[in-house]
Amino acid sequence: MQFPETDAPVTLDRREGPYGEVVLRRRQRGDTTVHEIIANGCFLMDTSDGRSERLLVDAAYAALDTGNVAPSVLVGGLGVGFSLAHAAANPSWRRIVVVEREQAIIDWHRSGPLAAISGEALGDPRCVILHTDLLTHLRSTTDRYDALCLDIDNGPDWTVTEDNTNLYSPSGLTACQGALEPGGVLAVWSAQPSAEFEDALRNAGFSGVRTEEMRVARGVPDVVHLGVRPA
Repeated sequence: MQFPETDAPVTLDRREGPYGEVVLRRRQRGDTTVHEIIANGCFLMDTSDGRSERLLVDAAYAALDTGNVAPSVLVGGLGVGFSLAHAAANPSWRRIVVVEREQAIIDWHRSGPLAAISGEALGDPRCVILHTDLLTHLRSTTDRYDALCLDIDNGPDWTVTEDNTNLYSPSGLTACQGALEPGGVLAVWSAQPSAEFEDALRNAGFSGVRTEEMRVARGVPDVVHLGVRPA
C-alpha cells in the first residue's frame, strides 16, 4: 500500500487503558514512514531516530564494572523498541527484561508495525517482557539487576501521568537501588537536563552521579542521568 507523502499523522490505533489513552500514529516524511506513540495527548517518542535511546543502554553498560560476569539489564518502558533492540544486539547482556504497563504497546510490537524494530529482539531467548507497572515491579521483585535503563517519561520533570512522579521521588529511587546489584547502574533518559534530579540521585545514596548529553537538531540536548549503587 502506498501512503500519501504528507506530514499529517494518521491514527492506527487508539486505546483507553488503566493509565489513560495511548495512541499509535503513522506520519509520512518524504520516503520515510515514522510511527509515533502519544500518551494522554503527550508525545512520547517516534521511530525517526533512536540515538538517545541507544545511548541510554550504552551509557549504562559502559558504567558497569562487570569483570568476567555477563550483566543483566531491566529496560523500563518498551516504547518504540529502540532500547530493547539495541540491548539485544549486544551479546554481552546475559538477561534483558522489559517492563511495560500498556498492553497496547506490547501488542503493537508483537503483532503490529513496531515489530519491524523489535521483532528480532523479541525472539531472543535472553529477552522477557513483563506487563506490569515499573514501580510496582521494582518494589516487589526479588530479582536483582546490574543495570536499570528507564525511559517511561519525557524526563523526571515531565512525566506522562501524575503518578509517575513517584518513580523519581526518594521512595522510588530507594526502590531502584533495591532492585540493583551492588555496583549496579541506574540510567534515566530525559528530554532535558535536570540538576534537581542529579541532587535527588545523590540524596538517595547513588554515587558517581553524572549526566551524558545527546545533541539534537533543535533545542536542548536529550540526556541520560546516571548513578551507581555503592558496592
